Amino acid sequence: MFKEVIVVEGRDDTRRLKEIFPKIETFETGGSALDESKLAQIKYLQAHRGVIVLTDPDYPGQKIRNALTEAIPECKHAYLHKQDARPKSGKGLGVEHASEFAIRRALDSAMTPIQNQEGHISQPFLIGLGLIGYQDSKKKREILANKLGIGYVNGKQLHNRFNMFGITKEQILQALDEEV
Repeated sequence: MFKEVIVVEGRDDTRRLKEIFPKIETFETGGSALDESKLAQIKYLQAHRGVIVLTDPDYPGQKIRNALTEAIPECKHAYLHKQDARPKSGKGLGVEHASEFAIRRALDSAMTPIQNQEGHISQPFLIGLGLIGYQDSKKKREILANKLGIGYVNGKQLHNRFNMFGITKEQILQALDEEV
């Protein structure tokens, strides 16, 4: 079981997590607008229990992540792949649609951003690997991001996440080699 509290967007996410982990504790943001009261509560939880942010892999979910990373840089982040967060039928995207396997994988690979780290992964390195600037770059990024558990990213986000989580060139090259 998790000692951390899982930060989710809403009650459907909590319901889904409790189906898998009946004793899990969550904090629901109630959407992407985090007020000072909610931020203060999450800061308290981080200080006393730790938190893992598990939001939908979409713009509002990323907005929540960004706000929490700015306010509470030491919180962990767990990412679901977009394809794992889609319902079997109909439209939408969310934690509540994810399989048990996808949720377990995301929570097991939760990472904490590294603070005050100067970027060691350069844009030219990523271009050289074909992850930026080529027709098939998007597909390569999706495969690599899934393998490393950092969520969906465009080229700039990829660069930022690698540096934010302290992912090394060796880890990138190993993940790419495993996909070949």
